[in-house]
Amino acid sequence: MGCAGSSQSKADGTVKKIRKPKPWKHPQPLTKSQLMQLRDEFWDTAPHYGGRKEIWDALRAAAEADIALAQAIVDSAGVIIQNADLTICYDERGAKYELPKYVLSEPTNLIREG
Repeated sequence: MGCAGSSQSKADGTVKKIRKPKPWKHPQPLTKSQLMQLRDEFWDTAPHYGGRKEIWDALRAAAEADIALAQAIVDSAGVIIQNADLTICYDERGAKYELPKYVLSEPTNLIREG
C-alpha cells in the first residue's frame, strides 16, 4: 500500500518513477579514475551551492544505488523528482537540486583502464 498523500504524487495520483539516464558522451574521453574524481569533487562542493545537506546525502546514495533502492531512498527523503533520471529534483521546501549526468551514469566514451 502506497501513501496517497505522498509529496511526489502528481495531479493524477501517480508517483514519478526513477529511470536510468540515457546514454551520453563526455566532451573528452575519461578514465574510470577521472570520472570518480569528477564525482567526488561534485559531491564535496554541491552542498555549498544551496539546499539541505541531508537531501544531498540522499541524492548521492540514490545516484550510487540500483534503481529500486534509489527509488526507496528518494521516496523516504521526500525528494520531489522533476526529471525521472534524477538530473533535476526538489526538496519539500522547494529548493532545487541539479545533478550532472556524470554522477548518475558512465559516459559511452569511458576509457577502460588496464
